[in-house]
Amino acid sequence: MAAKVLMKGNEAIAEGALLAGCRHYFGYPITPQSEIAAYMAKKMPKLNGTFLQAESEVAAINMVIGASAAGVRVMTSSSSPGFALKSEGLSYLAGCDLPAVVVNIQRGGPGLGGIQPSQADYYHATRSAGHGDFHMLVLAPNSVQEMLDLAFDAFDLADEYRITVAILADGTLGQMMEPVDTGAKTPRAHVDKPWALSGTEEKRPANLISSLYLMPQELEATVFKRYERYKTIEEKETRFEEYLTDDADIVVVAYGATSRIAQNAIDSMREEGIKVGLLRPITLWPFPKKPLYELAQKARAFVAAELSMGQMADDVEFAIRCCKPVLKCYHTGGVIITPEELSHKIREAASMQSQNA
Repeated sequence: MAAKVLMKGNEAIAEGALLAGCRHYFGYPITPQSEIAAYMAKKMPKLNGTFLQAESEVAAINMVIGASAAGVRVMTSSSSPGFALKSEGLSYLAGCDLPAVVVNIQRGGPGLGGIQPSQADYYHATRSAGHGDFHMLVLAPNSVQEMLDLAFDAFDLADEYRITVAILADGTLGQMMEPVDTGAKTPRAHVDKPWALSGTEEKRPANLISSLYLMPQELEATVFKRYERYKTIEEKETRFEEYLTDDADIVVVAYGATSRIAQNAIDSMREEGIKVGLLRPITLWPFPKKPLYELAQKARAFVAAELSMGQMADDVEFAIRCCKPVLKCYHTGGVIITPEELSHKIREAASMQSQNA
């Protein structure tokens, strides 16, 4: 068995990117994700890579656009206010069908808010990353090991579907330290990108990468074609994890660090005889609608646990088509849900189901 290394979550994301063959990083420091940039600054020169601390988040995302257009694997990272500044660039990445990986280690908001962990950028990542009709593929790790693993996977997903892949974590995961196995990862082979602006050598016509379409019919046709690709992503790349759902009357839905709190609460409730399980979305887009709907055919109630004012709960209600009650257990602004609070909400759901039985 390979030896494990004690790493911070932010460092694990950076290491996962390097193992995936990322050799270009552009970013700007902001708490609580600055260790990603620090790690890249230390490692990139040793790998003949490029690290550049841009003058702003806006500059960083535009550098990502340029590097991706040239056909290289590229990443940027930030935290909530800085991620918001990247919105225009994220839309341009989508409009040009350019692959890239962006990381958001969330902090409390809105505005400058605070530096404590949050999950309140859920809407931003899954609904409104920028103007126009587009999606990002959004991955949500819940451990330091997954920070590395999903960062590693993100580059292949980005290249395969020519899409931006966002890793949405929070300050807790970014700052916590856990043992990580890096031994199973090997650098990926070069991915052929015939569309890239890599020089023609007078052997082929010049490529053009642009998001500008002056004819509305042409733009509409391009968006329609892009959404066909999104359907494929929904069919093939939806990821989730279930815990004790086989006989569950109540299903907790939680992602990221909150899902670990949820598992503790579920274990406690099982000892009290309450049949409760967990569905953990790993992709926030595409959201695991189908497995949730299937669970709704046998479960009597759901509890959505998150560090926001119920943003993910909307997707839970949509997925189950509002056929069962969805209770909300949440904090925001950097306050963390406790297992005791979630246990209380699970008991409330159990009481509802017994009254309606």
